Amino acid sequence: MGKTIAIASQKGGVGKTTTAMNLAASLAVLEFKTLIIDADPQANTTSGLGHNPKSIEASIYECMVDGVDIKSIILPTNLEHLSLVPSHIDLVGAEVEMINVDNREEKMKEVISTLKDQYDFIIIDCSPSLGLITINALTAANSVIIPVQCEYFALEGLGKLLNTIKIIQTRLNPDLGIEGILLTMYDVRLRLSNQVVEEVRTHFKNMVFETIIPRNVRLSESPSFGLPAISFDADGKGTIAYLNLAGEIVQRNGLQKSTN
Repeated sequence: MGKTIAIASQKGGVGKTTTAMNLAASLAVLEFKTLIIDADPQANTTSGLGHNPKSIEASIYECMVDGVDIKSIILPTNLEHLSLVPSHIDLVGAEVEMINVDNREEKMKEVISTLKDQYDFIIIDCSPSLGLITINALTAANSVIIPVQCEYFALEGLGKLLNTIKIIQTRLNPDLGIEGILLTMYDVRLRLSNQVVEEVRTHFKNMVFETIIPRNVRLSESPSFGLPAISFDADGKGTIAYLNLAGEIVQRNGLQKSTN
């Protein structure tokens, strides 16, 4: 059975979607069969992997609200072992439409349950909020990666997210673990970046990944070409960092390359 990892932060601009896309792509390059689910109404992962959200016939929204079979909407990417469940702006309305639905926090878990045996990894890109869709993602996941940018106010809101995770562990998903805290947008030239790294490692110790994601222009540019960084700038610092992160996750979980 594959592992489902949610990438979550209620703060925007911390590298959440960049991490979801490039971690998934790196795992795919390592020959793990990987599915990325775009659970953000902004649909940046969908467009960043080469699909126009406006032309999507069905998305994760239709699966959760209308009961569409998720297997019927999976899209290919430019990488052999990476597939995509797209998003659409309609996902914004899902929280209102599901308000009176029984077990509404478990809809995503139900939707992806038929896929768990088909993929080594399922990566969920959450929206920058702690709303119902993010709660669905955390309820469906085995673990969560929390991106924290190496900038001022880095720890702002992190306590609230950790508290939400504890509530979900207590009420909805007792098996949810924290895969790790990921430091992003690191600039070696800035004293502040180094201070943030030290502060986060002091507070959270082994919860923090060894890999640090640098601030990198090529990481920011690649989605505009509909490509993950590894297909856009294979030797770039950002690409190598995400490959290292993928390797660290594989090692932490005691996994081997897929033989499928």
